[in-house]
Parts: sequence; structure tokens; C-alpha cells
Amino acid sequence: MRLNLLGIAAIAGILVFTACNQGGKTAAEVADTTVQAAFQAPYPGVFYDSLKVALNNYYHLSESLVAASDIKANEAALALKHSIDSLPVDVLRSDSGIYNIVTAASGDISAELTGLMGETDIEKKRVSYQMVSDILFDLVKATGLKGQTVYRQYCPMAFNDKGAYWLSEHTDIRNPYFGDQMLNCGTVTDTLQYK
Repeated sequence: MRLNLLGIAAIAGILVFTACNQGGKTAAEVADTTVQAAFQAPYPGVFYDSLKVALNNYYHLSESLVAASDIKANEAALALKHSIDSLPVDVLRSDSGIYNIVTAASGDISAELTGLMGETDIEKKRVSYQMVSDILFDLVKATGLKGQTVYRQYCPMAFNDKGAYWLSEHTDIRNPYFGDQMLNCGTVTDTLQYK
């Protein structure tokens, strides 16, 4: 009986490892994609300076979820909400399409962050974080982020195998959906590099 349990545990470990590494890119593949030509980031510098602050606050939120810290998650979410609410969207008015995208996205992110801060369960905070991650990726993809590279990462096992994305400034995987339970579960799926 004990031998069977060890065999089952070994098979489960192999399945978890394979599930975490399916469909993504290795670090070498990611490095190859970053060699490609960078995208243009055509909007005023003041917008990008503010967006960089917001993205740094987002990265702090990611790390607080990796650590499963409610208090740090709320602090980081508040800082991110403030920086998103402070984006100088008026400098984008000359491009009405982008202006509308950024205005809608920043409003949606702000609302999700308010919800995140109101949750007392870390798993429910992670659900709001997933929404923020998806919207923020779309925002950065639409506007660019001058002089920055953003990696979109994916965990296929998050939320009962539904999968979820997050953003990172590094190719290293630090999974905010599982933290220490499966810290390195995930892969890089997209690289956005801007000049």
C-alpha cells in the first residue's frame, strides 16, 4: 500500500510539473524574442512616467500576493489605485481611440482594486488581481511603455485549472496565485518591449 502511495505521489508530481510548463516559453526563447525590434511608444513622456509608477506599484502588489500578505496586498493595491487614478490621460486626447481605451481601463482597474482591498480572503484578492492584470496588460499593449519590457506570464493551474495571467518585469517566475505552494509554476507567454 505504501509503495502505491509513493507511486501516486510521484505521478502527481510529474503531472504538476508538466502542467506548469506547458505552452509557455523557456528563458532562452524569451531572450530570443526580446532581441526582436522594440515597439514604438509614441505618447508624451509625462504619461509614460506615470504609467511606470503604476506598473511598479503593480509589481509590489504581485509580490505581496506571492507572500500571501493581506496587509501588504492592501497597501500595494492602494498605491496602485492612486497611481492609476493619477494617470495624466488628458495628454492622450489627440488620439481619441487611445484616450477612450486608457480612460475605460483605468476606471476598471481602479474599481477592481477597490474590490480587492475590500476582500478579507487572499484567494478572493487574487481573483481581483487577475482582472487587474488582464486590463493592465491591454492598457500597456495599447499605449506602450517607453524604455521598458513587460513579460506576461501564465499559470495553467490557477483557479482550479482555469489558468490566469500576470505581468512581470523579469522572466523569472514568481507565481502570485500560489505563492510558496508552487512559486515557480508558470511560463512567459508574451514579451512587450518598447523604445
